[in-house]
Amino acid sequence: MDKAPGRGDYTFFQNVYEVVKHIPFGRATSYGAIANYLGSRGSARMVGWAMNASHHAPEPIPAHRVVNRNGMLTGKHHFGSPDLMQQLLESEGAIIEDDQIKNFSKIFWDPAKELGL
Repeated sequence: MDKAPGRGDYTFFQNVYEVVKHIPFGRATSYGAIANYLGSRGSARMVGWAMNASHHAPEPIPAHRVVNRNGMLTGKHHFGSPDLMQQLLESEGAIIEDDQIKNFSKIFWDPAKELGL
């Protein structure tokens, strides 16, 4: 059973933020790809929690570039406006229909390949 994030998750969240800061403009990745890169395969939900808390980070985190494995904008409700995540992605060239990135395979950024594992 998953536990709620707590103080012990601080380092994990910071590691997630460091990866997310490397996602280039116009690219997107998944919660699972980040978890896998960090050696925490199966911790995609924790990456999601980190993205939900990213507005507390001391510097901007491009959380809009992180979606689920199917390219769904599952975190869109954490952006203040339900359309903001989509608007940010579209401004970077993503094609969104029904809350899903249609060109996800084209813009997918795999940290294991791009940052090295």
